[in-house]
Amino acid sequence: MPVIHVLNGPNLNLLGTREPVTYGTTTLADIEARLQANASGRGAQIRFRQSNHEGDLVTWIQEAGAAGEPVILNAGAYTHTSIAIHDAIRGAGTQVVEVHLSNVHAREAFRHHSHISSVAAGVIVGFGALSYDLALEAILSGDFGKKS
Repeated sequence: MPVIHVLNGPNLNLLGTREPVTYGTTTLADIEARLQANASGRGAQIRFRQSNHEGDLVTWIQEAGAAGEPVILNAGAYTHTSIAIHDAIRGAGTQVVEVHLSNVHAREAFRHHSHISSVAAGVIVGFGALSYDLALEAILSGDFGKKS
């Protein structure tokens, strides 16, 4: 059974209550439950984690890479600041789909640059909690990470 890592960065533990106009009212637990149900019905397993600490995300990316397992990554604010996460993705060689709930390109200018996008297989932004489902579908489609 393939394993898909779903890694979540800082403040995502506050989903459902933090800025619901921007991020919606769906909680991280709601997203996890939906992904678990979808993945298990398709013969896959989800390893779902959240941390407010950059080093945890780096370690989990490295673990996924060592196991040859793909990652859905919402690095939160670390998207815009973390060269360490960029280097972890590049060094671990894991396939990553970068996910954002909001359309970061329609927000503050500092959110327009991602250190992750250049090493991600794909980027999904602006679809709220559905962004995670779209990332899971991309991975389970069988075409994930393939170059056209």
